Amino acid sequence: MAVVLQEIGAHAGRLLPALNHLNPPAWVAMGASDTYVDQQESSRRQVLAVIDEAQALSRNPEKLSAALQLFFRMEGLETMLMSLQEGARKYQGPQVAQSLAALFGEGGANRERLRGYIVNLAAEREHQFEVMDREAQRCRATLMAPAPPPKTSGRKK
Repeated sequence: MAVVLQEIGAHAGRLLPALNHLNPPAWVAMGASDTYVDQQESSRRQVLAVIDEAQALSRNPEKLSAALQLFFRMEGLETMLMSLQEGARKYQGPQVAQSLAALFGEGGANRERLRGYIVNLAAEREHQFEVMDREAQRCRATLMAPAPPPKTSGRKK
């Protein structure tokens, strides 16, 4: 999984130049919503966070919470990029939008691998918790069981 995570980080790094190629301030001058400017900046921050989180997770890939955080961040980034693609298509040209969409699409296989990994990791954790719970119940039952009657030596006093 570490290789996939490194690829996710590298792919995110390739998104930065594409985001920097977008020109939302010019779109606003042509009548677009100024939210595109905020989305571009937020997307840049999200890309940097994806890079950092993918690197951190590659060092400790068993950390389910970090894997989920990375996945949700990537999902949020995808939503913002789709909005920026629409703005680019309308205000900057279809080629710009298509290149952004194609670049983001390149990471699809790794996003799916991460999703599958998270599902498997969660299932493994659930199984581990079930085993631990059964063992804890068994130990509790052993501790709570009445003490066996004392053994007698068979001689009468």
